[in-house]
Amino acid sequence: MDQIMRKKESILTILNTERLTIRRFKPEDWQDLHAYLSLEDVIRYEPYGVFTEEESKREAASRSENPAFWAVCLKDTGTLIGNLYFQQQEPKQFETWELGYVFHSGYQGFGYATEASRELMKLGFNEFKARRMIAHCNPLNSRSWRLLERLKFRREGHALQTVYFKCDEAGNPLWHDTYSYGMLRDEWELISHS
Repeated sequence: MDQIMRKKESILTILNTERLTIRRFKPEDWQDLHAYLSLEDVIRYEPYGVFTEEESKREAASRSENPAFWAVCLKDTGTLIGNLYFQQQEPKQFETWELGYVFHSGYQGFGYATEASRELMKLGFNEFKARRMIAHCNPLNSRSWRLLERLKFRREGHALQTVYFKCDEAGNPLWHDTYSYGMLRDEWELISHS
């Protein structure tokens, strides 16, 4: 029984694609994590600001204990180039999982986010038995919604001024809109068999 549990845990800890290893974070990932969380163009649409080295060290340690975060690494070098967020939403009986992603700008445009996200979607629908997956992004973040559409997510809505993460110089909220995307298991099965 213990052997089966260890095997299942290892499957859920490391995923491999043609070019990538997708694994749990380790505290020593902080330098690669800092390499992209310290870039304004990468975090522009995220709910946080540019990270300092100390913040990146704390974040890597925190993510190493949080199963929602997955480190995306180049298989040939081991370099961490981005991360995925994949978390079951409440209530659990709705079987809905949320997908998110952040990638180093130097590695964008090569299909890595698509490859990594597709592998995690496969895990979610096939192993975790997700009934539905969702994702959200700022409409101004065209790279993000284009990725979701390449993955065959369906745009379900455009909500106006839903949230703000940052303020202007006077302390006024910088509200932004949100695109909502979704995919059902039935839709995944259709696209994964075509």
